[in-house]
Amino acid sequence: MALPKEFHTIAGRVNNWGRWGADDEIGTLNLITDDVVREAAREVRTGRRVPLALPLAQDGVQTGMIAGRVNPLHAMVQLNQELFGPGTVACSDDAVTMGLQAGTHWDALTHVSHSGRLYNGRPAHTVTAHGGAEFSGIDKVRHLVSRGVLLDVARARGVDRLPGGHAVTPEDLEAAEELAGTRARAGDIVLVRTGQVRVYLSGDKHGYGYPSPGLSVRCPEWFHARDVAAVANDTLTFEVFPPEIEDLWLPVHALHLVEMGMLQGQNWNLEELSTACGETGRYTFLLSAMPEPFVGATGTPVAPVAIL
Repeated sequence: MALPKEFHTIAGRVNNWGRWGADDEIGTLNLITDDVVREAAREVRTGRRVPLALPLAQDGVQTGMIAGRVNPLHAMVQLNQELFGPGTVACSDDAVTMGLQAGTHWDALTHVSHSGRLYNGRPAHTVTAHGGAEFSGIDKVRHLVSRGVLLDVARARGVDRLPGGHAVTPEDLEAAEELAGTRARAGDIVLVRTGQVRVYLSGDKHGYGYPSPGLSVRCPEWFHARDVAAVANDTLTFEVFPPEIEDLWLPVHALHLVEMGMLQGQNWNLEELSTACGETGRYTFLLSAMPEPFVGATGTPVAPVAIL
């Protein structure tokens, strides 16, 4: 089924192809300049560090709905092996098999395509079985540190968790800005808290995935207008699920990754950060969210840390 006219209308308004040149592979991360990072460093007041990643474990968030996206399978490959003979230093080594988008992660710009195209107009067939992403693989993101802004939509609406199926709107984001006493600005990494990860943390991984609150198809224009560099949230699907427009699946993915060239992250645990921000009344911080540089990968695990 072809994407509807409504989708293409929004796509035309947020499209960044060519904005940073025909050879660009990192999209809105170009907005994180040296000046932006220098200003972000000023956000550190106490040095309090808040981890935002879920544990990488075999009983992780994946339920098998997406073939091949397996939770981490951890195996020991050496146990106290004396590599250089009896009495020498002994080593233990491990190996892991997992979907790169299985836990807390970033989606690379090549994670989705539409109409046969990727970000900056490149053909979708440049993602291949053997080489992965020829352009805009996650390894092209060499560093990712900026000012982070928590838009705690759940807290702004006076609830612990938004109901399943709630589409987070620009009005919700602005209410969360008012709560935070700040505005998202150029080069920021915005974290949108719905509270949905509480469902997973309570032990209900199926309920975590469906039905889920998430971003509305109206949000990409808001992020585009603010020149936000990247967005992450605390849900499995990132956008509202099931979709708000019948049979229009993953439109926010396509608008962010393909049209805007903006990284998005899923399965971030924002609960401790919400508590910390509520206690201090500060919703901005230095955020380090460095991707693992898997060459040609369309996503990567990440262990982000907010520094207040």
